[in-house]
Amino acid sequence: MASRGLGSLSGGRGGGGGGKKSLSARNAAVERRNLITVCRFSVKTLIDRSCFETIDDSSPEFNNFAAILEQILSHRLKGQVTWFGYESPRSFWDYIRVACRKVSQNCICSIENMENVSSSRAKGRAWIRVALMEKHLSEYISTALRDFKTTRRFYEDGAIVLGEEANMLAGMLLGLNAIDFSFCLKGEGLDGSFPAVIDYTPYLKFTQSSDSISSDEEELRTLGSSGSESSSPENVGPPYITDENTWFNKCKRVKQKYQLTLEQKAYLEELLRLRENQLSESVSQNKILLQRIEDSDLAHKLEKEQLEYIIVELQDQLKSYQNLDQLSAEVSLSQTSLDPSQSQDDGKQDTLNSISEGKEDTPSLLGLCGSLTSVASYKSLTSLKSNDCLASPTAEMTSPGLTPS
Repeated sequence: MASRGLGSLSGGRGGGGGGKKSLSARNAAVERRNLITVCRFSVKTLIDRSCFETIDDSSPEFNNFAAILEQILSHRLKGQVTWFGYESPRSFWDYIRVACRKVSQNCICSIENMENVSSSRAKGRAWIRVALMEKHLSEYISTALRDFKTTRRFYEDGAIVLGEEANMLAGMLLGLNAIDFSFCLKGEGLDGSFPAVIDYTPYLKFTQSSDSISSDEEELRTLGSSGSESSSPENVGPPYITDENTWFNKCKRVKQKYQLTLEQKAYLEELLRLRENQLSESVSQNKILLQRIEDSDLAHKLEKEQLEYIIVELQDQLKSYQNLDQLSAEVSLSQTSLDPSQSQDDGKQDTLNSISEGKEDTPSLLGLCGSLTSVASYKSLTSLKSNDCLASPTAEMTSPGLTPS
């Protein structure tokens, strides 16, 4: 019996250890899910609020979002080990400063050199504001999460940045790039002496079941009158007054919703008017551009036709120049073909000139040959020579009948 009791006691202890582990795992999962869900709600409220007013340090939606993001980045963050083996608390800025160095044109150095910001927590809050104004917060977070080695060095197991929720966080923050933020980096929001506190009340909504016996107003009235001495059934008003108050509150809420709907309608109408004006301007600019394109096409066509006409003229001139070159070549060939006869004629003329010089005193020869300077005389001379009517000079010189007496 004693051994059985000890066994059951040891089994109960072992079961209790397993239950603690499962309970801690459940608590960690619930904590991660709560932070991610509240972050998604805060991003939505920021986007909705930015449609009506500028988001700055005085906006409660931004202050709540900054607190939520600070809690997420500080979730299960490891402490800094000192020389004596103790762990000192660390801010998420130490992780961002190392993991976001690879971002192009980052603001890490400018945050480090800020004079009015001294603590690590204040620098982290200044970084959130600068990243939002630069519209690069999602890029910073994505770059830091991709550096898994550095993230593993700064965070413990079960942290949000090491789980599947990290990808959801980077995607949610991407919608903040559409908001124009305006922050003062010298305000009280950068005070790092106080931790950030999340206000969950804007995101809590209780829907009362239709089967509920009492309404919210009756429960509040009961709680308010429970501490007073005159909380007797006689002092409670008739149901008609309660119904009247209930209808009055409902009417007031409906009126508020109606006013909000009117404001949203006016905003959407103004936005639609602006978009229509932009569309009309874009259409007019498109028409102007199309007209310019048509004019340029027409000018290009005219220029192309002129260039084609000039090319045709140049081709005609080139053909005429080629014809002239052919004619000049033919003329030169004809002149070269006539040169041998010209040389023979010149030789014959020189011979006759020498004969005429040798026989100046012979009138019969001069009368027979005539003037050797003319071509006709030369032709008559050649014809006479061909007909053997004229003797050769050598014969004349050797013939005794032609010797002078």
